[in-house]
Amino acid sequence: MALSSTIVLPERPGPRPRTTPTNPHQQLTQQASVELQEALWQRAIQLPHVRTGPSLISVPGARALFLPPPYAQGPPEAFMIDHEFSHMHPPYDGSWHMMLPLEMARQVVRQKWGEWHPVALQGYIPRTAVMIYGPQDEQEMETIWYLLQLSHQFARGTNSQE
Repeated sequence: MALSSTIVLPERPGPRPRTTPTNPHQQLTQQASVELQEALWQRAIQLPHVRTGPSLISVPGARALFLPPPYAQGPPEAFMIDHEFSHMHPPYDGSWHMMLPLEMARQVVRQKWGEWHPVALQGYIPRTAVMIYGPQDEQEMETIWYLLQLSHQFARGTNSQE
């Protein structure tokens, strides 16, 4: 079943966490617990056809999600590098970088679930690249899980493109 990239996200409660304004793009406050980080990672690695490994573009310790070439049928803006469509930063950070359909990326920023990647703001990578803040509780984890599934579909080329 395809997820909709036109769903309206609720507003994330509370203020945004502090983040770095440049690379490495990291979340500095409001880190997710290691338990929530691992629970989300365990879900992520069960997505169809996903392969895992160290990120090809992030800080040491970042774990990435890749799709093998036969399944990486999304547009170029669905990938960070090679076939990497998302990665989770190390536990001291706990945020994710994901590629999302542009309209959903805009909504993520507007509803305070994340922010544009600074390099995307500079025009060096697509505006489909966003940081998703680490979940503060189980309810936030469900929203982030939805976004992660949408990023996976975007990379597979199985959802509508905005």
